[in-house]
Amino acid sequence: MDASLEKIADPTLAEMGKNLKEAMKMLEDSQRRTEEENGKKSSGDIPGPLQGSGQDMVSLLQLVQNLMHGDEDEEPQSARIQNIGEQGHIALLGHSLGAYISTLDKEKLRKLTTRILSDTTLWLCRIFRYENGCAYFHEEEREGLAKICRLAIHSRYEDFVVDGFNVLYNKKPVIYLSAAARPGLGQYLCNQLGLPFPCLCRVPCNTMFGSQHQMDVAFLEKLIKDDIERGKLPLLLVANAGTAAVGHTDKIGRLKELCEQYGIWLHVEGVNLATLALGYVSSSVLAATKCDSMTLTPGPWLGLPAVPAVTLYKHDDPALTLVAGLTSNKPADKLRALPLWLSLQYLGLDGIVERIKHACQLSQRLQESLKKVNHIKILVEDELSSPVVVFRFFQELPGSDPVPKAVSVPNMAPSAVGRERHSCDALNRWLGEQLKQLVPTSGLTVMDLEVEGVCIRFSPLMTAAVLGTQGEDVDQLVACVQSKLPVLTCTLQLREEFKQEVTATAGLLHVDDPNWPGIGVVRYEHANDDKSSLKLDPEGEKIHAALLKKLNELESDLIFKMGPEYKSMKSCIYVDMASDDVDISELVETIAVTAREIEENSRLLENMTEVVRKGIQEAQVQLQKANEERLLEEGVLRQIPVVGSVLNWFSPVQASQKGRTFNLTAGSLESTEHTYVYKVQGTSVTPPQTPSGTRTKQRLPGQKPFRRSLRGSDALSETSSVSHSEDLEKVEQLSSAPEPDAPEPGGPEPPPSACAPQDAEQTGALRSGAQRPEDDRPQMKPACRDLPNP
Repeated sequence: MDASLEKIADPTLAEMGKNLKEAMKMLEDSQRRTEEENGKKSSGDIPGPLQGSGQDMVSLLQLVQNLMHGDEDEEPQSARIQNIGEQGHIALLGHSLGAYISTLDKEKLRKLTTRILSDTTLWLCRIFRYENGCAYFHEEEREGLAKICRLAIHSRYEDFVVDGFNVLYNKKPVIYLSAAARPGLGQYLCNQLGLPFPCLCRVPCNTMFGSQHQMDVAFLEKLIKDDIERGKLPLLLVANAGTAAVGHTDKIGRLKELCEQYGIWLHVEGVNLATLALGYVSSSVLAATKCDSMTLTPGPWLGLPAVPAVTLYKHDDPALTLVAGLTSNKPADKLRALPLWLSLQYLGLDGIVERIKHACQLSQRLQESLKKVNHIKILVEDELSSPVVVFRFFQELPGSDPVPKAVSVPNMAPSAVGRERHSCDALNRWLGEQLKQLVPTSGLTVMDLEVEGVCIRFSPLMTAAVLGTQGEDVDQLVACVQSKLPVLTCTLQLREEFKQEVTATAGLLHVDDPNWPGIGVVRYEHANDDKSSLKLDPEGEKIHAALLKKLNELESDLIFKMGPEYKSMKSCIYVDMASDDVDISELVETIAVTAREIEENSRLLENMTEVVRKGIQEAQVQLQKANEERLLEEGVLRQIPVVGSVLNWFSPVQASQKGRTFNLTAGSLESTEHTYVYKVQGTSVTPPQTPSGTRTKQRLPGQKPFRRSLRGSDALSETSSVSHSEDLEKVEQLSSAPEPDAPEPGGPEPPPSACAPQDAEQTGALRSGAQRPEDDRPQMKPACRDLPNP
């Protein structure tokens, strides 16, 4: 076809044929590609990572690493990655082996999984003193308790398999939980079992005797009797061997007797169950070995990642355990125990006991060290064997028992007590966050208790094996607590004084923010502030932003921040914590004066355009009026060019130069006659003086703002400095004292012609330089200066 196109003489036709050939080729190629992809799914519907022939192993591992650690540009996360040792690699190997073992033939798989399950169950029962028990391995810690509840239901309701919920409706089951149980446990059980919330019974803790985190056994017995009288069936009781909050243990022995009396299933859980592996066990924890079931979490206790939790139980009917889901014939369910089976053999009994014993020793070490620290209260149930240490900062009231209150205030009202409680809570929350950052290997947790308030928990059984906590870390933790105590005590002492000063200062409003650990929060109320509104105030935000900038420029030891007010959107100034004695009155006075200056300056700038415009118009009117008065005074002849000059030469006119000056401070027009006559600039309106703190003027050299005067060794230098300044003030007062018949200070100096003539004797004495008799008074200047002879 190309040859035939070359034979065409007309170039236009040849070009047209060439373009047609290219277009047909494009259409044919497109049709061919469409036919090839007809039997395939469009690649646009497939996600990017799945397109093509797949990716190699290196690319996949690099992708996982990027997802785990994030991009390098991102800020480092505060969460600490677990320290996976060799025993951790063994546990991770168990998951890979489990996937490989599942490919074996059924007979080999059945024998191997049965061996793994039976060995692990036997070892755990022997280690934790739970004889003749069975084990259920589960990923979710609460899942084992849910299965135990199903087993209890099937055991107590024989017709439950046939009649179902109708049996429960006629005699409702009751599950008893302690008020100190982990949050959300009751709701989880009801959701898993399909029971209504009234089937849960919350048992309060002790209020008069014993620990306030232990279940009240007498009150529990009363609840059980009341439920039986109402036709309900007490089903199961969940006791704690180490509560989730403070690690206290219920009276399990007494609870076991009560459960046997009323036929209730007793289940025990808690971190203190780990101590059953030690040689010495407290009697309260040892009683848990007689319970019907218990849940263990060996993963965090031994530092084993991805290891399942274990629920040990005792029951003789395999059929009911199968129906309840505690046993299974699936090999995959039995393989859950493989990581723990490998890890227990790797550690051995000595390794297991050593890790649990090391965690308990860390708790004892911290407890003994904190006993020697002032203003630290420890909430420990058993000082000899408690593996959990909970402490908080407090300030003891003089002459009373140690209570978590802030300061000693006579006749303190209940509202004041609550306010001081919130103050201590904010300080303890700040202390906990600081300690977590300074000693990340401690594994501290900040929690809010109902009675004590915000506390700090150290539970090495749950964190030490994972984070690698050592005794040196505990010593560092105690040192950090001691270093933060001066800041806490000083700030707590200044909070009430700050509130009183702010309340007594006009224009300032004290804001009670229970979450702020600093000295306090203050808001400046400007002239247009709507106190009833909670919305954002743009004018107030500008004033507070400028105020924050001014305060930070003072280079004081205090740190100031700006943020929204608690329970509203209005801006406030947050005063941070203080480690030294701060002069609160000077601080509050500086805030008020600076905010007032900023408001006045902003208001002046906003009104400047309008004020100047009106002033110019008024000046033009007055100048025009002055010109008309000058014409009437001088006459019409003086306005003629030639005649006026001659007339002015024969009879000059003593006309004063009148002008107008605009006073921005007073916002008014003033005459310039004073300036032309006396050659000085003055004003009849004195601008209002901006109040300033007197303490700032008396600050010693090197003393930072808002710091009280130095005491002790610096008392002599401070006294001498103050005495010297007082002497200077006396001299200035004497030198600036007005003379008799003298003009008022700041007034215009009278012209020479206005000076009164003096007698010859006095004038001669002055000219000859005669001196007055010497006395203690300073030499006074004459009322008028001596005029030279003509």
